[in-house]
Amino acid sequence: MSFYQRFTCAVTVSLLLSLSQATALGTCQFSPSDSLRLTDTLPMDTGVIRGELPNGLVYYIRHNEEPKDRVVMYLATRVGSIVENENERGLAHFLEHMQFNGTRHFPKNELIDYLQRAGVRFGSDLNAYTSFDETVYQLPIPSDDPELLKNGLQVMRDWAQDALLDGEEIDKERGVVLNEMLGDRGAQQRMRDQYFPMILNHSRYAERLPIGTKEIIEGFDHETLRAFHRKWYRPELQALIIVGDIDVAVIEAQIKTLFSDLKNPADAPERSEYSIPLRGENQFMAVTDPEMTQTVVQIIVKHPETKVKTVNDYRTQLTKSLFNQMTSARFAELTRQADPPFIQGGGSIGGFLRGLDAFTMYVASKPGEVKLGFEAVVTEFERIKRHGFTATELERAKSNFVASIESAYAERDKRKSESYVDSYLNHFLEGENVLSNEYRYQLSKQLIGTIMLDEVNRIGRQYYVDHNRDVLIMAPDKDKDSLPDEKAVDSWFNTLKAKDIAPYDDNVQDEPLLEQQPQGGTVIKRVDRPDLGMVELTLSNGITVVLKPTDFKNDEIHFAAFSPGGTALYNEKDFLSATYAATIVGGSGLGPYDATQLMKFLSGKKVSVRPYIAERYEGFNASSGKKDLHTAFELIYAYFTVPRLDIDVFQGYMQRIKASLANRLDDPDAVFADTINAVLYNNNIRRTSMTVEQVDLINPERAYEIYKERFADASDFTVTVVGSFTEDEIVPLVLQYLGGLPAMNRKEEAPDLGIYPPEKGLQRTVYRGKEPKSSVRLYYFGNYDYSEDENLQMDALESILNIKLTERLREAESGVYGVSVNASYAKSPRYRYSFGIGYGTNPDMVEPLMTSAMNEINTIKQSGPTQTDIDKFVSEQRRVLEVQLRENGFWLGHLSGSYQNGEDPAYILKYLDELRKVTVESVKAVANKYLVEDHLFKFVLMPEAQ
Repeated sequence: MSFYQRFTCAVTVSLLLSLSQATALGTCQFSPSDSLRLTDTLPMDTGVIRGELPNGLVYYIRHNEEPKDRVVMYLATRVGSIVENENERGLAHFLEHMQFNGTRHFPKNELIDYLQRAGVRFGSDLNAYTSFDETVYQLPIPSDDPELLKNGLQVMRDWAQDALLDGEEIDKERGVVLNEMLGDRGAQQRMRDQYFPMILNHSRYAERLPIGTKEIIEGFDHETLRAFHRKWYRPELQALIIVGDIDVAVIEAQIKTLFSDLKNPADAPERSEYSIPLRGENQFMAVTDPEMTQTVVQIIVKHPETKVKTVNDYRTQLTKSLFNQMTSARFAELTRQADPPFIQGGGSIGGFLRGLDAFTMYVASKPGEVKLGFEAVVTEFERIKRHGFTATELERAKSNFVASIESAYAERDKRKSESYVDSYLNHFLEGENVLSNEYRYQLSKQLIGTIMLDEVNRIGRQYYVDHNRDVLIMAPDKDKDSLPDEKAVDSWFNTLKAKDIAPYDDNVQDEPLLEQQPQGGTVIKRVDRPDLGMVELTLSNGITVVLKPTDFKNDEIHFAAFSPGGTALYNEKDFLSATYAATIVGGSGLGPYDATQLMKFLSGKKVSVRPYIAERYEGFNASSGKKDLHTAFELIYAYFTVPRLDIDVFQGYMQRIKASLANRLDDPDAVFADTINAVLYNNNIRRTSMTVEQVDLINPERAYEIYKERFADASDFTVTVVGSFTEDEIVPLVLQYLGGLPAMNRKEEAPDLGIYPPEKGLQRTVYRGKEPKSSVRLYYFGNYDYSEDENLQMDALESILNIKLTERLREAESGVYGVSVNASYAKSPRYRYSFGIGYGTNPDMVEPLMTSAMNEINTIKQSGPTQTDIDKFVSEQRRVLEVQLRENGFWLGHLSGSYQNGEDPAYILKYLDELRKVTVESVKAVANKYLVEDHLFKFVLMPEAQ
């Protein structure tokens, strides 16, 4: 994945709100203690070993045991697209690709093959990215195999300087990169090409997108790429980051042995630093596209970047964080109005791009209401600028922050290795010291209380200014003539500056969530499962409670609950009301609190409860820290017994849904998805995307009735709780709040709605889109022999076919950037399966690649996979499960899913032994059984005729 994809996403959804950490600016009024001075330089974490070899290569090594027997290795090179000459545009990113296509010790595709056999997945584990200023490679591997650990270091050494860059491999990779480029083409990219020069102030960054240009990728000479590699991949520009369950001293010695012979070329060019100049002027641009579905306004006020070097810098960073948190709460409240002024809006202070910070405002406006949305967002920031925040807002923001840092500190010994990497990358790339867990916690706790309200308000005024301001409007083509010009927007700003704006009224309630505490129940049956470390309790009101205490985290508790029923119990007239019932109620508040007051009530608490109503089940998902476990149970009880319906929230939500759907069908991908669902499910309302007209079918009162019906009877609920609790701690809460829920002893089961694809496959082609690109979706559907063994074989087929199609369509034929293969199977209402294959490609390659995909499928059906492919699947499953068995989220899903399907959850304990049942013949058999040509559906999206 290249960095420009992630960068563009941030720009077009909510422009550059979080490209980098917020950094410090301004003065403060904090009087430091004798032991802490604001001018003190922030100390480097002593828990990481940092060294530098004589050739300039920097390394960071940290011992960390979460996850156990795992290590992550990163190689960062301070080289990205910004250093490219005109004839090299895209080569930094292309070179990133080539590192996986042959190195000295792993020629051709042997690297991927070797790591897959070790259980490392290409794409999800083994990956890399290219940015404007750096290229970073990642390799997470097991550390309990000395040979694998040794070879992992060898991979990093090869990536540092030993790419083979074989001519044949280079030419094959051109198609892969061109397909990556093609996949990004669309409304967002076409508009980005127009506005990037403006928002990047016509700097070199505007001319050096990492993906490069089609002309260069198609035509560069092999030697040009090799020369680029020789001059830039050198140790003085590189850093090695290794974090995991390793012996630090051994790894350091191996690094010195393996990497010290890296050479810096004598004629190496200087690595120049580039920046985006601030011109002190304001800029404006409106861009449109026929496939843009919403009108979005971005207001970007740029400022020089200030790095976090001192205690004072860190304190100001905290101040910005508080500002952003309070701003977010203000805009969340605005969206709950009966007639919200926009679909989405907000703003924050954050990083922009190397050398700059920015204050960014954004609004996604309702159709034809650009001015209204613009005025709402700017008015709120004018209100903040003039009147500031209130003391109670700041108190809540501080409370939330303290809860966050306390939770993070509680987990310091369970922190994942991966989470350390970004801070070490930032130290290497930006020079900002990495704080230890202990120092960050103590410093944050000491500083947060000293930040005064006027300081937070001053931060807003420092960043919200009238120079170095860009206004960017992105809109559908059909709205082009109605968009404002620069003069109009300037007049809007001037009018709002002169407008009388009242201060914010922070109305705060303070009353119990529950008027009366529930009368608890009792345990009428107990089943201990020491093999699974869990206990199953049946309560006097019928609820089944599954408890699994763990030590995987110190402050993490997860809940999942389900009950048979769901939207399937309701006819098509009520279907949409039932579908949105939990969302409407969940957004309306609870008990005595409306939604805004509930958020204020929960400030400083690590707790979340979300009810849901799905097609065949209703229930809730929740999470909590240990300190707030009581509150979590109160919220669960309240969602059953004192839900609310807020008509203003409902009306506002429906308005925003309508506005977001207004131009949805201008998006080719949306039309393609709708066509697939229409063909497969005969336009059934339960399987189609909602239209603007259908929004009016949602009845708030009926939705509220349905919600109360679904949660009126707790007797058939199964509640699973996994995490950092003891049985003694949680059972009293279980008995009082779950045992106290109402029970009607209904016997419900979701009916079979009979919504299935046709028995016989077919092919449909959709012609939409301006770009010369296509999407292909292949599906098999049918009845299924559901069993643990059958599921295992189907999972193996999915994994193996994903490998084979990637090898064939990407590596051999250079026709795609990526392939997705997904198998799913269900036990209810019928035993059914689906098997899907998807990829994007050039329109000219649709038929040849489809033929190749079918060839790979038929090869498995005729001959079965190779034993090597079986070994890769088994190794991957083994390594993945080793980590999953130490994760609360995995156990929550496994236990809850097992109870939902009426299966023994102990199956997971023998899963590794069951892997021996996966053989060449077993996978061949399951492929022949389910990948049946008569059940194949082919869907193709082709561009419109020009």
